[in-house]
Amino acid sequence: MPYINIKITKEGEVTAEQKAALIKGATQLLVDVLGKNPKSTVVVIDEVDMDNWGLGGESITVVRALAAEAKAKEAAEAEKAAKIKEKANLKAAKEEEKAAKAQAKAEAKAQKEAEKTKAREEAKAQKEAEKAAKAQAKAEAKAQKEAEKIAKKAAKSKKAE
Repeated sequence: MPYINIKITKEGEVTAEQKAALIKGATQLLVDVLGKNPKSTVVVIDEVDMDNWGLGGESITVVRALAAEAKAKEAAEAEKAAKIKEKANLKAAKEEEKAAKAQAKAEAKAQKEAEKTKAREEAKAQKEAEKAAKAQAKAEAKAQKEAEKIAKKAAKSKKAE
């Protein structure tokens, strides 16, 4: 006659349905694995007070309290890490925004310098064009005077003939 003893801690309420499922499952396990007769298999469930069950030198009450404390500490650390990460993300976003503004400012300054350079070059080209036009006008005036001189000489020579 197979005998199965299941020991569980008394914490919360283990329902009659849960106990029935344990009995049926343990019985079926012996049938499936060892080929035992389910009619002769005995299953006993002992519920042990948590203060009467020890693990690692501590009662289950203490072990569970330590586990809950560790879990709360872990959650607090995770929350702290999340806040640090959020703060770092905000700082990074501000730095990116600052860099974008600086880049836009630099681009605007470069555009302005390019426009100033273009304006200076255009003004210089205009002055050179005006200077060339004056030189051409002067040359034309000189050529006109020379032509008039030659024409006067030619007219004098014609009269003298």
